[in-house]
Amino acid sequence: MMQDLTIKCLKAKKTESGALYGQFLINSLALGQGITIGNLLRRVLLSEIGGFAITAVRIAGITHEFSTLPGVREDILELLLNLKGIVLKHKTNETEFGRLKIKGPAIITANLIELPSNLEIINPNHYIATISDSNFLEIEFKFEYGVGYKLASQNFYEKSNDFLEMDAIFMPVQKVDFKIENVYNEYNEVTERLLIEIWTNGSISPATTILNASQLIVDLFSSITKTTFTDKILDSENSTNSALSLDPNTNIPIEELQLPVRAYNCLKRAQINTVGQLLKYSPEQLQEIKNFGRKSANEVFAALKNKLGITLS
Repeated sequence: MMQDLTIKCLKAKKTESGALYGQFLINSLALGQGITIGNLLRRVLLSEIGGFAITAVRIAGITHEFSTLPGVREDILELLLNLKGIVLKHKTNETEFGRLKIKGPAIITANLIELPSNLEIINPNHYIATISDSNFLEIEFKFEYGVGYKLASQNFYEKSNDFLEMDAIFMPVQKVDFKIENVYNEYNEVTERLLIEIWTNGSISPATTILNASQLIVDLFSSITKTTFTDKILDSENSTNSALSLDPNTNIPIEELQLPVRAYNCLKRAQINTVGQLLKYSPEQLQEIKNFGRKSANEVFAALKNKLGITLS
């Protein structure tokens, strides 16, 4: 009988950079369940939790990535790299747009970007660029929700007045660690407890990520439990044919068996080119092949057993 699992938050803290940390405990697990649950949660947390990121920008006066902006210390590649470090908290999964227009001289940080009400910048002091004279810098941003990461598909050297796409990392969970400890009661019975540590970029709390990951797992397996199977009873002949068609050894060339020259040549002359064709012959039928004697048959039987684990009766 599966027990009800409960999770407890042991620690929660925020770093100076705005990143969030949480430590969680799942108690009273049966032996072996800790590694199963820990691995599953870790993989889902790192790959399935979504977030917002800048996916494209339109910079006034820019046509390619090697352009320079008058009065701006950074080139375009440095500017785009700095923009990737902006962390966004979102209340929607819809595509949003933002804008930055500023006259120098000025040090530009993330808090100067004008955002829609659905978005918030977690690291407002994040550095973007420096304007050393009285020139303007004008940028329009495209923000999108996603899972995992997205590579830019547009070539920057193509002259266009449209947005320049950026590589985007949507994953808010930066790191996940877990460890399993054995717990003994007064009757010397053993259970496991699972400790999970989660670090996020600050756009979402570790507690929310572990609840979201658990819900994703539940939804995934719930869809499987709704599947119905129709039992079909096959007669012995159909069952044999089905087994042969599914046999992974069917298309393996006999060269993989590394047979002695005599046995190999005899099989080739008999038009036996794959292991699947070879398995259609009984031991008696193999010995009836021209120049294929008892010794060659034993060599074939040994190769099948040693190379593929197949034993012919």
